Amino acid sequence: MIIGLDKFSNNLNRWFNWFGGIALVGLTGIACANMLMRILGSPFKGAYELVGFFGALVVALALGYAQINRSHISVDILARYYSAKTKRFVNAFNSLVCMAFFVLVAWQSGVYATAIWKRGETSETLRIIYHPFVYAVALCCLLLAFVLLIDFLKTLRPQKGEK
Repeated sequence: MIIGLDKFSNNLNRWFNWFGGIALVGLTGIACANMLMRILGSPFKGAYELVGFFGALVVALALGYAQINRSHISVDILARYYSAKTKRFVNAFNSLVCMAFFVLVAWQSGVYATAIWKRGETSETLRIIYHPFVYAVALCCLLLAFVLLIDFLKTLRPQKGEK
């Protein structure tokens, strides 16, 4: 069962990461075009807003993929001296706490997105409705929580050579 969830999660996170790459290309294009237009005397209005929205997507869409590939910073000054059983316990505890945290972040982001949607809020310059970006961040936090759940379940399985 864990293998099937892991495979599904890996594929889904690859897609999210790919869309994050597209958002990064868009962000870079907007920033570069805006710099060029500044030199010519007429910068894009709302470039700052768009770079902010795309920046949020770039970071959020890559969260799960980064967790799967262990691309985040980790400090293991003490952990390298732990026994295999202690390392498993610490990793399981860490996955569980982080999963709970990101479920809460997703929930509160969804609450915030709903509130700004109901108020009809838009960005200042371009008047873009931005609750979809907040919902996207919430969804990505849920996806990261799913990856952390899978990590937790993996740590519960005995490793090779372990009783």
